[in-house]
Amino acid sequence: MNTKIAIIGGGPAGLAAAVSAYDAGVKDLLILERDDKLGGILNQCIHNGFGLHTFKEELTGPEYAERFIEKVRERGIESLLKTIVVDISKETDGLVVTAMSAEKGMFEIHAQSVILAMGCRERPRGALNTPGYRPAGIYSAGTAQRYVNIEGKMPGKEVVILGSGDIGLIMARRMTLEGAHVKAVAELMPYSGGLKRNIVQCLDDFGIPLKLSTTVTDIKGKDRVESVTLSKVDAKNQPIPGTEEEIPCDTLLLSCGLLPENELSGMLGVELSPVTGGATVDESLETSVPGVFACGNVLHVHDLVDYVSGEASEAGKHAAEYVLKSTPGTSETPIRLETGNGVRYTVPSFVRPSRLEQLLTVRFRVGNVYKNPEICVYLGDKCLQRRKKQICAPGEMEQVIIKKTDIETMAPGETIRIAIETE
Repeated sequence: MNTKIAIIGGGPAGLAAAVSAYDAGVKDLLILERDDKLGGILNQCIHNGFGLHTFKEELTGPEYAERFIEKVRERGIESLLKTIVVDISKETDGLVVTAMSAEKGMFEIHAQSVILAMGCRERPRGALNTPGYRPAGIYSAGTAQRYVNIEGKMPGKEVVILGSGDIGLIMARRMTLEGAHVKAVAELMPYSGGLKRNIVQCLDDFGIPLKLSTTVTDIKGKDRVESVTLSKVDAKNQPIPGTEEEIPCDTLLLSCGLLPENELSGMLGVELSPVTGGATVDESLETSVPGVFACGNVLHVHDLVDYVSGEASEAGKHAAEYVLKSTPGTSETPIRLETGNGVRYTVPSFVRPSRLEQLLTVRFRVGNVYKNPEICVYLGDKCLQRRKKQICAPGEMEQVIIKKTDIETMAPGETIRIAIETE
C-alpha cells in the first residue's frame, strides 16, 4: 500500500492529527488502529470532564471521541482497524510501516511521513517490585476501568488503590459508585500525581483517605487477595519499620504511572527522552528521524485530553507541510531547551528559529510541589520572563510562551532554560 501520511493510533491524538493534516492539504491519509473501533482509551472513560477547552462544553470520553470520529468520517479519511503495526523502517524515499491483521495478513505501507500516536500504557506490577504472592484480585486501574465501564464486571468489593494518578483517583470514585468500599488510596510520593480537581471530586467528596508517602509492602492471600500491608516511606522511598498497617481487602488496583508506547519509535531509531520515555521533538513535533512526528501520550503523558488534541493538530499540520515540501530547511544548528530548579522536561526539546511561527509554546512538568514559585525563562544568561504562581504540582502541566523575535536575538551556542525559583 502507498499513502502520503500514515498515522499510527486511532485515539484522540491520531484522530486530531489526521483531521489537521487533511485540512492542511494532504488528502491521502491512513489511520492504523489495533482496536476494533476508533477512539482509543476514551471509549472506556465514561465520566465527564472532557472537552471544556476544545468544544467549550463538558463531555464524556466517548462523546469527545465521537466528535473527532465524525470529523474523520466527514473528510473520508481511511482507517484500518484490528491492525497491529510491528515495524517502521527508513528507505531512501520515505518510510515503510509493516503491519498485520487477520484480514490482510502481513503487509507493508510506504509513506512519505509517519505520525506516532500510539498513546501510553500502565506500569505493571512487575515494574513496581511489590512483594507477596500472585493471587487473583490485582489489577491495573485501567484494566479495572475497562471491566466496570465496558464489560459490566466488578473486580471486587473491598478495594485498596496504590498510586494517585488520575486513573486511580477516577476509579476510586467509580468503584464507590458501583457499591464497592474503597478503603484507601496510597501514594509513594509526598504529593498526589493527579489533578487537584480529581482529588477533590473523587476522594474528598466520598471520604476516601489519601495516604501520602505510603506504599504496599506486602500482599497476603494465595488464591485471592486477602489483605495488603501499607507502610510509610522515608525521603529515599524506603519503608519505615514500625509503620505497617494491614488492611483487609479482596482487590488491589495499581495506578502507578503511565509509560509512552515507544517500542516502535526505538526500533526506528528515534531519539527518546530519558525522563519521559517519549521522543525528543522540535517546535514542529518532528522527531530526530526526518518525516516522523510524535504527539499525545506517546510523546509525554498529558493531564487533559484537550491538550492532546491541540498538540496532535500541530503535528498533523507540520506533517502535511513536510509532505508538501513547505517546511524550511534544517541546516541551521538547533537551540536546545534546558531544564533547571525543579523542571523535569520540556516539549519541545529543541527549536529551529527559521521554522518558528510568531510564538513558541513550551510545555513542561515540575518534579515537586512548589508554593508561590516563579516560573523563569532564560535566553542564555538573560532572564526573559518571570511569572508568579500560587502553586506548581507534578500532576498539572505548565507552559510558557516565547516570542520568535526574542529567540532570534540569541547568540550562537546559547540555550533556552526553563526553571522554577522560590524564595
